[in-house]
Amino acid sequence: MMKTMGCCASICQCFFEYSTPKILVIRSFKVGTLNRITQALVIAYVIGYVCVLNKGYQDTDAVLSSVTTKVKGIALTNTSDLGLRIWDVADYVIPPQEESSFFVLTNLLITLNQTQSHCPEVPKTGFDCTSDRDCKAGSRDTRGNGVQTGKCVKYSAVDKTCEVLAWCPLELDKEPPNPPMLADAENFTVLIKNSIRYPKFNFNKRNILPYVNKTYLEQCVFNRITDPDCPIFRLKDMVTEANEDFQTMAVHGGVMGVQIRWECDLDMPSSWCVPRYTFRRLDNKDPVNNVAPGYNFRFAKYYKNGNNEETRTLIKGFGIRFDVMVFGQAGKFNIVPTLLNVGAGLALLGLVTVVCDWIVLTCMTKKNIYNEQKYSYVDDFQLLSNETP
Repeated sequence: MMKTMGCCASICQCFFEYSTPKILVIRSFKVGTLNRITQALVIAYVIGYVCVLNKGYQDTDAVLSSVTTKVKGIALTNTSDLGLRIWDVADYVIPPQEESSFFVLTNLLITLNQTQSHCPEVPKTGFDCTSDRDCKAGSRDTRGNGVQTGKCVKYSAVDKTCEVLAWCPLELDKEPPNPPMLADAENFTVLIKNSIRYPKFNFNKRNILPYVNKTYLEQCVFNRITDPDCPIFRLKDMVTEANEDFQTMAVHGGVMGVQIRWECDLDMPSSWCVPRYTFRRLDNKDPVNNVAPGYNFRFAKYYKNGNNEETRTLIKGFGIRFDVMVFGQAGKFNIVPTLLNVGAGLALLGLVTVVCDWIVLTCMTKKNIYNEQKYSYVDDFQLLSNETP
């Protein structure tokens, strides 16, 4: 019974305890130096990193963006298939408009005057034959060019393949021309128009800056030193900034990234908010694993001949796709993040005392004396019992 009452009394005393901080001044060169250095580090972190470098006093918003492009330039080619030919923007920009990207044709393989008729399949695994028994009528293969007729016919003096119903003559699988046919594409230019908005701050801007007039826009080309704000870019310059050679890349094609970064401090004048341009190659260019390199696709142009028969010119186009990517963040003073970061800084300063207390209690030679002075107990129940007559 007595044990139960003693246990209840202990629990009651613990429940009704109240702890209050006790100020104890320690005159020690070591502890004082450690305390001031730690406080200085915390203050430097809060002011230097949180407030100045990271702008912890600002509210932020992510960028909303739209991009349109316009390519200009003329190329001249002279080939046995096409003869002397001029290429303008309607010929080499395919399709005319894309979302935040554009494609420029730089090289091509052409198969002229195709008609829907019968012809031998191109020699490859699965299509070689010695007799009609090796060919199955109606068979079609995704690796082939048409539907088999069931006949085995001569492809050349030494090769026989299955006959197919397809667009004939068939396209030959060969390497694209080197140097590229549209080598002049390196001098093409592109106007990139980028409009951005930060809805939280009702802030709008575009990369054609207010001081840029029509006369300047007609003659400028982007240059980091002389014309860093010009929105017109030479294709070769963009590829060169990505540490690539345009003529080499133009043979098989590739994918380039145009990165526009808007980092805006809206506590400063709006004229300070300007775009920064960087360029890099996005597709994998591995000299060891170089299977299916570059970027290419096929398209055709259709005609009617004198006999009202449909014909087409098949083009396997190689080129460079430019993807325009916009990044950015804006910041502006707001009292809420300011108070939150100041409060976090004050809380960190409070931890300095805890760190110093722990060091004193564990490392100081007179830690027992400090412990006695730091912690003392006043038992109100005991005081009341002593005051009772």
